[in-house]
Amino acid sequence: MLTHLKQEKFMLLALIAAIAAYPLEHWMLHSGQLVALLAGAALIAFIVMASMRVAHHAEQLAEKVGDPYGTMILTLAAVLVEVVILAIMMSNEPSPTLVRDTIYSAVMLDINGILGLAALMGGIKHGEQSYNDDSARTYSVMILTAMGVSMVVPEFIPEADWKIYSAFTIGAMVVLYTLFLRMQVGPHSYFFSYSYPEKRRKKSTEEEHAPPVNLAFSIGTLVFGVIVIGALAEVMSKTLDLGLEGTGAPPVITAIVVAAISAAPEILTALRAALANRMQSVVNIALGASLSTVILTVPVMEAMALYTGQPFQMAMTPVQTVMVFITLIVSAINLNDGETNAIEGMTHFVLFATFIMLSLLGL
Repeated sequence: MLTHLKQEKFMLLALIAAIAAYPLEHWMLHSGQLVALLAGAALIAFIVMASMRVAHHAEQLAEKVGDPYGTMILTLAAVLVEVVILAIMMSNEPSPTLVRDTIYSAVMLDINGILGLAALMGGIKHGEQSYNDDSARTYSVMILTAMGVSMVVPEFIPEADWKIYSAFTIGAMVVLYTLFLRMQVGPHSYFFSYSYPEKRRKKSTEEEHAPPVNLAFSIGTLVFGVIVIGALAEVMSKTLDLGLEGTGAPPVITAIVVAAISAAPEILTALRAALANRMQSVVNIALGASLSTVILTVPVMEAMALYTGQPFQMAMTPVQTVMVFITLIVSAINLNDGETNAIEGMTHFVLFATFIMLSLLGL
C-alpha cells in the first residue's frame, strides 16, 4: 500500500489542493484579481497532475486489454475529464460559447497538435511510419459527420426550434457512437489495429518483465481522480473567470485551457508511441479523442441545455468552420496511404500554429 501511495504523490497533492481550495475560496476571490489569476493557474496545475494520473491508470488498463479496447479506454478517460470540467464550469457561470469553443479547440489540439507533432517527430526519427489506413478513413468521416450535424447545421436552425433539433442531435450522436463502438470492438475491430511483426519478440520480452497491473486499484484511482478533478474545477472556474476579467484575453482562452487539460496526458502517450514507431496508436489517440470529444460531449451538454432550458451557441463561427474543414481535408489527404512522414506532420502542426494565432487575435 505504501508503494502505491508513493506512486500516487501527484494525486495526493491534487487531493490536498482540493481540500484546501474550498475553505480558501472566499479569500482567493476577494484578495484582488492577481491573486485570483495566480490561484486559478495553480489549480490548473493540480488538475493536470490529477489528469496525468487518471491517464496513467487508463493506459495501464489499455495495455492490459490491448487495442482497440485500450485506445477506447484512453480516449474515454480524457473525454470524461473534459465533460466533468465543462459541466461544472457551465453550472457556475454559463457561457453560451464555452462548449462549442472547447470542442473546436479539442479537435484542433488533437488532430493538428498531437497528430502533427507526433508525425513530425516520428518522421524525423523513423522516416515513413505505417498504420492501418482503414482507421484513419473511418475516424475522419465520423468526425466530419458529427461536427457537421452538431456544429455547422445549427447555424440554420430557427431559434424557436432549438429544443427539437437539440433532441435530434442527442439521438444522432448516440446512434453514431453506438454503431462506431460496435465496429471498434466487433467485426471491424481490425480497422483500428496494426501488426508490427518486427516488434513481437521485443513486446513479449517486455511483457515478461512488466509488473502486474492491479485492475481494481487502477479503476478505483481513475474514478477517484475524476472526482478530485471535478472538485478542483469547481473553484478553478471561479478564480480563472475573475482573474481574466477585464484583461482583454480572448474568450476562447478558457476553452483552450479546458481542452489542453484533458489532452495533456494524451500528448505524452502519443509522442512516446510515435518515437517508438507505433503510429497506429497515435492515429487512434488523436483521431479517436477528436471523435469521442464531439460524439460524447455534445449529447451530454445538449441534454444539460434541455434540462436547464438555456441553449448553447453550438454553431461554429465562419473562421472555426473554415479551420475545421481545412484540417479534415488535409487529414484525409495525408492519412489515405497508410504511412505518415515529417512533411505531413509539419502541415498539421502549421495548422495548429494558425489555430493558436487566430485564437490570440480573438477570431
